[in-house]
Amino acid sequence: MAIFLTKESKVLVQGMTGGEGMKHTRRMLAAGTDIVGGVNPRKAGRAVDFDDRAVPVFGSVGEGMAATGADVTVVFVPPAFAKAAVTEAADAGIGLAVVITEGIPVHDSVAFHAYAATKGTRVIGPNCPGLITPGQSNAGIIPADITKPGRIGLVSKSGTLTYQLMYELRDIGFSTCVGIGGDPVVGTTHIDCLAAFQDDPDTELVVLIGEIGGDAEERAAAYVRDHVTKPVVAYIAGFTAPEGKTMGHAGAIVSGSSGTAQAKREALEAAGVRVGGTPTETARLVLTRLESERVAAQG
Repeated sequence: MAIFLTKESKVLVQGMTGGEGMKHTRRMLAAGTDIVGGVNPRKAGRAVDFDDRAVPVFGSVGEGMAATGADVTVVFVPPAFAKAAVTEAADAGIGLAVVITEGIPVHDSVAFHAYAATKGTRVIGPNCPGLITPGQSNAGIIPADITKPGRIGLVSKSGTLTYQLMYELRDIGFSTCVGIGGDPVVGTTHIDCLAAFQDDPDTELVVLIGEIGGDAEERAAAYVRDHVTKPVVAYIAGFTAPEGKTMGHAGAIVSGSSGTAQAKREALEAAGVRVGGTPTETARLVLTRLESERVAAQG
């Protein structure tokens, strides 16, 4: 019941010894994540105590992978060092790099995404909350105690709305929740997650959260129309955004009718996706659709 992250995942934390890295490493460990090491060249050879677990610090991602078999890294380094951190992880051959850092220059993101792709490293983010497979593993900053394992897959541009839908649908639960980030350039897209959820036998329905700006949701709608057989329910943030104002994420750029919430809603609905007007209405649409699927399955 998972995409990209399972209880078998072995996780490194780049920047673990910093303030944010320490705080969220503790939370990830409490959620059951198998964190096998931190990475900090200046503190290599030490260990950091987190309650009843001592986590070793390695000088590089490659050293950490060689010693532990790690296949995931979570990046908490400052923006100026993010490009080097992701490049290092890709050079080491890590399978998944989850980049939490916000404020990374777009040209740096473009460069490390392109480089990681040549090395076969999947990047989630940057400027994202990460991903969680409830009851198994949590890589990032998503609260682990607001939902449970279940049948819904979630992919979202917005961290806050990720948390809200997780909470509103906590009685049903989630297979995996992926916060892809809202920057203009992200590694893993709505489409990547839709494809993975489509192939996951334990995901019955997918929730897609988008926002104004760009055309990612329109492209996702076309993908749903052509490739996704599971029900999809969506919410688009930004219907009340005033014209001509810069809003929220760096990716929320609207020009004319392109990138508006209404244009995205129309594209999704044309592909058979139900779109909620509010997060709460979106949650109700999910419950209604799951019930109708259950009734249909009973004949």
